Amino acid sequence: MATIKDVAKHADLSVATVSRYLNNHPYISEEKRKRIKNAMEELDYTPSLVATQLRSKKGTMIGILVSRITNPFFSYLVDSIEKQAKSNGYTILIMQTYDDQDAEAKMLELLKQQVISGLIMCSIETDSQTIELYREYGPIVLCNVPLPDSDIPQIVTDQEQATYEAVNYLIDSGYKKIAYCTGGNLTASGHGSARTKGFERALVTANLITKKEWVFKQVHSIDDGKLVAEKILQLPKDLQPDAIFTSSDLVASGIIEVMTKHQKKVPDFLAVMGFDNQPFSSLLSIPLTTIAQPVEALGVESTNLMISLLEGKSYHVDQSKLILQLIKRESA
Repeated sequence: MATIKDVAKHADLSVATVSRYLNNHPYISEEKRKRIKNAMEELDYTPSLVATQLRSKKGTMIGILVSRITNPFFSYLVDSIEKQAKSNGYTILIMQTYDDQDAEAKMLELLKQQVISGLIMCSIETDSQTIELYREYGPIVLCNVPLPDSDIPQIVTDQEQATYEAVNYLIDSGYKKIAYCTGGNLTASGHGSARTKGFERALVTANLITKKEWVFKQVHSIDDGKLVAEKILQLPKDLQPDAIFTSSDLVASGIIEVMTKHQKKVPDFLAVMGFDNQPFSSLLSIPLTTIAQPVEALGVESTNLMISLLEGKSYHVDQSKLILQLIKRESA
């Protein structure tokens, strides 16, 4: 007995497109309707009433994968995605991975099981080859997580170049012993890899080195930033860095809090740079130098691209809205 997957393969279309056809979705071209109808007739396919009812409940659900919603960047990003999805008649399902490959795999399985019709991945722990395997079950869009060697649709900013320019700003300001915080594990394609490449490129260009004591992995929160600051203060004076590039404004704010508590002036003792330009970053005791991300545009463009893939339409991404900007304040 033929299945919906067989029909999709025979018509050379996605399962999601066939599912939308079966549910009388309005945004399917006449040409695709004919291909699906012909495939159903040739395969003698008759949709199950129960299956059709199930599809009608999930056909407009988009999955969103984030590392942790407690990070304000992801909160604002999800808010932007949901607003745009809702305005187009779609709902969303959010999953946090906490940088765990197993959690990410569970969300990909939901796409395979057609619980969700498409998946927007705002963090990645799995290799691109594995993600590619799931594209046959529905569209996948990468949001703010570049995979240069993959043809998976991506809405990204140039985080490597922005980080390179930001670290150069520190170097040009006279800082030579620059520490680094990342939310990832320093893997080649894992969390934060683009920023790591930009950081390393800036140091190489300036003939500077970094020490292992100055590199901090898996840092995400204010408390993580406090721990980083305490570790820096415990280093011998000749091993203490004079600046630090952090993975987020949250981490940077934790560092500033501890430095202030210990009466270590920022930026005189330690220059601190964040990433995201969260609303609170200008309100800290030492206003934070940071990189502004176009979070609203990232959410809108990712959602529009996803919907166009689900509905078989073309969409031109507005790259002019996806520009990162260094915001210079008192912390560096």
